[in-house]
This record gives sequence, C-alpha cells and structure tokens, in this order.
Amino acid sequence: MNRTLLHTPEGVKDCYGKEYAIRRLVEEKIHASLLSYGYEDILTPSFEFFDVFSREVGTIPSNELYKFFDKENRTLVLRPDFTPSIARCAAKYFMEEDVPRRFCYHGNVFTNTSALQGKLCEETQMGAELIEDPSVQADAEMIALVVDALRSAGLSEFQISIGQVDFFKGLCEEAGLPSETELALREYISGKNIFAAQELLEQAKTPSEYAEKLLQIGNSFEDHGNFTALRSNVKNERSLRALDRLEDMHRLLEMYGVSEFVSFDLGMLSKYNYYTGIIFKAFTYGVGRPVATGGRYDRLLSHFGKEAAAIGFVVQIDDLIEALSRQKNLPEYEDQRVIVFYDSHDAGQFRKALEEARELRKEGKMVVLTPASAQP
Repeated sequence: MNRTLLHTPEGVKDCYGKEYAIRRLVEEKIHASLLSYGYEDILTPSFEFFDVFSREVGTIPSNELYKFFDKENRTLVLRPDFTPSIARCAAKYFMEEDVPRRFCYHGNVFTNTSALQGKLCEETQMGAELIEDPSVQADAEMIALVVDALRSAGLSEFQISIGQVDFFKGLCEEAGLPSETELALREYISGKNIFAAQELLEQAKTPSEYAEKLLQIGNSFEDHGNFTALRSNVKNERSLRALDRLEDMHRLLEMYGVSEFVSFDLGMLSKYNYYTGIIFKAFTYGVGRPVATGGRYDRLLSHFGKEAAAIGFVVQIDDLIEALSRQKNLPEYEDQRVIVFYDSHDAGQFRKALEEARELRKEGKMVVLTPASAQP
C-alpha cells in the first residue's frame, strides 16, 4: 500500500468527531444570527468561469487560483471568494429589480497559496450580502450583524477596525496619482510599509504636501468617530464625504449599542480592488488574521450588467474556531448518542435490541446499535 495516500495535500485537513460537532455548533449559532436579520440562504457553485474572478473584477491574483478546463476547453476556477459569485447570481436573477435583497451563505473557498504563509488552501466561510441598498444605515446594519454573529459564536473580546476606501481614493485624486501608483500605494499603506510608500511617492514626484497627507493615513486611528483633525487637513469633496459618512455611521452604531466594539483605521485598505466605501476587519487575540472581513462594493455588480450598490462580510470559520479554542470559549459539546448493545451470538437478543433502537429513533434519539463485545 502507498502510505502517502493516507495523508492530505498541503493546505487542507480532515475534521471529524467531537471537533466537527463543535464546529457545527458554532456555524449554527452564526447562521441563527444571520437569519434573525432577515437574510435568506443562497447556494452558489464551487467553481465558476474564470472571468467571474478576473483581474478586472478586482479579486485575488490569477496565480492564486485553482484553474482547470471543461470539455469545451473553457477555463474554470474553484471559488476563491464568495462575493463575486453572489454578485453574479444577483445580477442574473434580479436584473430588473431595485429592492434590497439580503443573502447569507456557507461554504468553502480555495486559494492556491504557499504553505509558508501559514494559511489553509481550503477554508470555510459564512457571510452575508446586502444588495441594492446604498445607505449608511446598511453600513451600520452590516457592522452590527458582524458583532452579533461573533458574540453569538462565543467571542467576547474583539475589535472591528473600519477603514474608508473613498477617503484614500480622494486623496490620491487630489495628489494626481496615476492608477498604477495608487494600487501600489494601497498595498504599502495597508501593510504599514511606510518606507516603501515614501519611496514610491518620491519616484512618482508627488508634491510634498500631498505625499505627507498620504503617508499620514497609515497613522489615522480614531476610537470615537470624531474626525475633526483629519477634516481640517483635507480639501477634496470625496474624502470629506467619506468622513461625513463615517461619523453618521458611528452615531447609528451607538444606537445599535455596538460602538464599543468599533474603532477606525483609515490606513486599513484591502487587497480586493472592488471595494468602494467602508471596509472592515474583526480582530481578536489568539490568531494572527482577522476572523471577519467585509466592506462596500457599489460597482462590482456592474461587471455582470447590473448597476446596484452592495455591502457584505465574511466570517473565517477556521480562524474563529482557533480563536475560540485558544480563548477557551468553544461551546460545550455533549455526546447525545444512546448506545444499545446486543449479543452477536443471540438472534433473539439482537431482535430485542433492534426494536429498542427503532423506538428510540422514532423519538428522535441518535442510537448506536453495537455488539456487546465492542464495549471498551
């Protein structure tokens, strides 16, 4: 026997028994929170045409996709990200509608990353998308739903850091940066690589006044939704509107009673280029990555022929489970199976045990029918 067949490829893992049962409990709690806000379940395919996740859409790089071909030699990819799939689906089935639609989902995503990055190539995600609602109230609802979902799963100590892509884009427009420079600067600032950002702006011959403003974004933190200092340093309307919206959203989050879980980081940007407004990440201790991420993507559906504003988020189940485990907050698991033993050498005794098992199963019990010789 080839013993390598017993092992999984790098980046994937098995999950079974008590570990899987606890995982299901966490997922059920999150799902209940999503349903409580009126979100409907949606199921999209595990693989799609390559163009759904193309560079023009603004999702992950092509070299991180699992690609293969169908019998017509068309390029297909395993889903690396739910949001473009939901956008494609919403455009297909609700093209002529302009009323808000709320979807929630649960499934696996696949990214072809190096094992050295310390992340799985197959991860489980749960999330929600709100289509056709451009309002700040929708922004606040999404943040409040993230808080409720994480708390329902058992997480108590976490912080949601909120950024605003339009604030950054407004400053880039004010500075006259070309799109290629803006994309590179986004990556450096998001990674807190200020030295690389400074060198990039110097190479682009950005006027010192604007370069200084852009570099200061990386240190723009605020806990109370008051951006007076930032506002006095910004001239363009796009950035000012972004600050106005953040302040309005903070007031709404206070009404929801979740503002204690929120802080603002205008230097936080996303690798996904389809985000257009607020973006956010939920952090907790015990894991090195955010346990939830999301944001507004008002132009993504236009790639599929529908003009519609949208906002959504995703919970990284694997990271959340790890955080709950390290914080000793995993839900209690009780094995509710009833074990009915029988003597494998006594047909009459087996018939009696079988009838007992049938009756218990009719009552909704989980019953294991097993020979007495299998007792530990």
